[in-house]
Parts: sequence; structure tokens; C-alpha cells
Amino acid sequence: MISKFLRAIIMGPPGSGKGTIASRISKDFAMVHLSSGDLLRTQIYDMTEFGLQAKAFMDEGKLVPDEIVTSIVVDELKKYEHDSWLLDGFPRTVEQAKSLEHDEPVDVVLNLRVPFDVILDRIKGRWTHPKSGRIYHTEFNPPKVAGVDDETGEPLSQRDDDKEETVRKRLEHYRRLTHPVLQFYRNKGMVEEFTGSYSNEIWPKVHQFMSTVKEPIQYTHYE
Repeated sequence: MISKFLRAIIMGPPGSGKGTIASRISKDFAMVHLSSGDLLRTQIYDMTEFGLQAKAFMDEGKLVPDEIVTSIVVDELKKYEHDSWLLDGFPRTVEQAKSLEHDEPVDVVLNLRVPFDVILDRIKGRWTHPKSGRIYHTEFNPPKVAGVDDETGEPLSQRDDDKEETVRKRLEHYRRLTHPVLQFYRNKGMVEEFTGSYSNEIWPKVHQFMSTVKEPIQYTHYE
């Protein structure tokens, strides 16, 4: 059934192409893309009440409590009462999901399933030239000479976030964190699964499904 105002959540592990697909959904289906991380940073930058509360926990190296994050997200969503929106990065816990369900019920959860081995191989192959920011990949975009920048001949380095051990930990953390949340929504029959190795492989499947629940924007082509 086509919905005038669609409320959706997108989920997917780091390196799944979630950001790329979310931006395409936002563009093609006229949905407001809301990232919980961006909302939190904005609240802190603007020194709002919620932002100051969140910053106090972060300054102590603690996680921001569920109720503060939920309040930030729900407060923002109330601005889009007459819009379709796509929520990214929230909820991260079942308690957050239950709170969201109570205040701003969602219609569907889009879950991107990309094999962790594929993500690991993709990310751990990244190497960077620190001065310029040029990015290489050992498989998809290798430097002319292994380990050095094409233009300067200077050594390449690997960001800590791209190292294999770090990537494995991030993926396992994501699995532990999201499994209960996905199960919560699966029990409600709200999860749509999309499997693939790359965003360009997954996107047509997402677009096809989205077209069944939300009217896509009709672009005008000029000669």
C-alpha cells in the first residue's frame, strides 16, 4: 500500500553502504534523512538542554543514557509531522525502540545484510596518503608501487579504523547491539531484508520495495 507519509528506519553494519542508500532513498522518495549521530552533535554544538546533558556523560567517557538520546530524536521527529522520514542510527537498544514506538511509530525497517567477510576485505584494504587524503585500495584502486603515494612517493598509512582488528571489533559490536532491536521489529513483522555485497547491488532491490510503499519522485527530463 502506498503511504503518503512513510516513517522508516534503515539499519546496516559499518561498511554496508547504508549512508549511500539512505541518501538515495531520501532523494528518490522525498524523505527527510535523519541521522541520530548528527542530531546529537547539533544539540551539543547548540548547547541545548539535551546537548549539555549528553556532553556531560561523554566528557566522562560514559554512554549517553537511552532517555536523553530518545528525547533528542523524538523532539526532532515532531518537526516532521507532515513529512516522510528515514531514521538512521536509531534505535540502538530495545528500550529506545519501545520508546520510539510509543511516541513516533514507524512503518517499516530496512535491514541491509552484507556479509561481514566482504566488509572486512573492503575496509582493511584501504590505505591513505596522510598529507593529501588520497585513498587507495589494495584490490580496487592500488597504488602504482605498493605502499607509496602515486604523486609524491611518500609512504601510505592505514587509519586505525581501517585496521583488521578494529573492523572486526566494530562489526561484532554492531551484531551484539542490533540483534535484539531487529528481533523486536521482526516480531512485529516490520523488517524488510536486503542482501548483497555492494550498495549498487542492494540499491535496485531497495528501490523496488520502496516503490511499493511510497510514491517515487517523478523527474522531468529536458532535451
